[in-house]
Amino acid sequence: MAWALKLPLADEVIESGLVQDFDASLSGIGQELGAGAYSMSDVLALPIFKQEESSLPPENQDKLLPFQYVLCAATSPAVKLHDETLTYLNQGQSYEIRMLDNRKLGELPEINGKLVKSIFRVVFHDRRLQYTEHQQLEGWRWNRPGDRILDIDIPMSVGIIDPRANPTQLNTVEFLWDPAKRTSVFIQVHCISTEFTLRKHGGEKGVPFRVQIDTFRENESGEYTEHLHSASCQIKVFKPKGADRKQKTDREKMEKRTPHEKEKYQPSYETTILTECSPWPEVTYVPSAPSPGFNSSHSSFSIGDGSGSPSHQPDPPTPLADTLLPTWTPQEAQQWLHRNRFSTFSRLFRNFSGADLLKLTREDVIQICGPADGIRLFNALKGRMVRPRLTIYVCQESQQVRDPQHEHEDGDGSAGTFFVYHAIYLEELTAAELTEKLAQLFRVPAQQIQQIYKQGPTGIHVLVSDEMIQNFQDESCFVLDTMKAETNDSYHIILK
Repeated sequence: MAWALKLPLADEVIESGLVQDFDASLSGIGQELGAGAYSMSDVLALPIFKQEESSLPPENQDKLLPFQYVLCAATSPAVKLHDETLTYLNQGQSYEIRMLDNRKLGELPEINGKLVKSIFRVVFHDRRLQYTEHQQLEGWRWNRPGDRILDIDIPMSVGIIDPRANPTQLNTVEFLWDPAKRTSVFIQVHCISTEFTLRKHGGEKGVPFRVQIDTFRENESGEYTEHLHSASCQIKVFKPKGADRKQKTDREKMEKRTPHEKEKYQPSYETTILTECSPWPEVTYVPSAPSPGFNSSHSSFSIGDGSGSPSHQPDPPTPLADTLLPTWTPQEAQQWLHRNRFSTFSRLFRNFSGADLLKLTREDVIQICGPADGIRLFNALKGRMVRPRLTIYVCQESQQVRDPQHEHEDGDGSAGTFFVYHAIYLEELTAAELTEKLAQLFRVPAQQIQQIYKQGPTGIHVLVSDEMIQNFQDESCFVLDTMKAETNDSYHIILK
């Protein structure tokens, strides 16, 4: 080293040089290590580096922490003092997370009286799995078609507004809430830690997850993009009752340790405080489809002007899914998937044109999407309509059509007369539904039809009930006759 060359100097000079060089060398080492640690955390942008975050510069220590999140589940007693807490959860069980307003008086006045948005995620704790998160989640979805990793137990939750679950993000839910009001969210985690472990000999340890909450406020454009706070905690998820058994096992192991060994471990706390972390990096996902709902399309049955023209016959119920065309581009096919609630599979079919999708066999679609969604997608691709529970055909006595050719050949008009029937499709099989459909057919308000009778033996009139309709034979034919009711503007209908 440089100080070894200063032998001819006086002793005090040598000593002074040694001290200066030694201090300088220590200072350099500190700068080098510090720069490396912070740059690594910045590059990865992952919220798992708790040790690095605890050594952030002093200005970050004074950062405003507006909220606090508390998971109502006990921490494990088998965690060493300087390690992060670990909490065990049961698969599918509802756990409360309390959302607490932690602001001091006068802090963040811009969110007073306003809603904020929180995004919940269940993500991997291990860096190796974080790098391959998409592949891991895709594999889980294939093994568990139709299931989600994270859900909100909405009936048990308090204070949440507009909860949403994007079908393309199985591990994410979001909602709005008012910090001034009590807010508790009950979450359910449906995956277990061992589902992401390479199974070789059995008994492998499950991987740890993280529950992360990112909270945002509204910007000038009305979008919740202004980051306020992020916090997370480490969890492991077991099969039902497994978390309770694991907690008990850890407690029994700690009881067997000596007092000196116990001092190296954290006590078990009744609740888990989520600790501050970096916001989760935004990932570009395929835009989500509208939330699944019921498309209520009321078929309009028109009886026409009495001419009996086939063009006036009612159309069958319109299917919920529009028809996929073979000429569509992959982009148009993607839009069709979103419109028909197949957003979960949009990434798999991102390069498929309309023709490519239509060429898939039933077995192909089931193998790709699983049995439930596969059958649904195959039926939508083939444009199959759900058959109504009951179809009947009705005709008005006054609606007759004469065929001039037959009338001329037969010499009288009776042989050339035929009736034009209209199809009525019933799903609920009730008298009220039949009344509604007949009112549409006659183009009159349903209130004008007082009763519906069926002509029985010897010409008697039998009141049509729900039970009678349920016993109608499919595709039965009836001739309708109308009879004026005692009250004004009302009618009785007779099925002959």
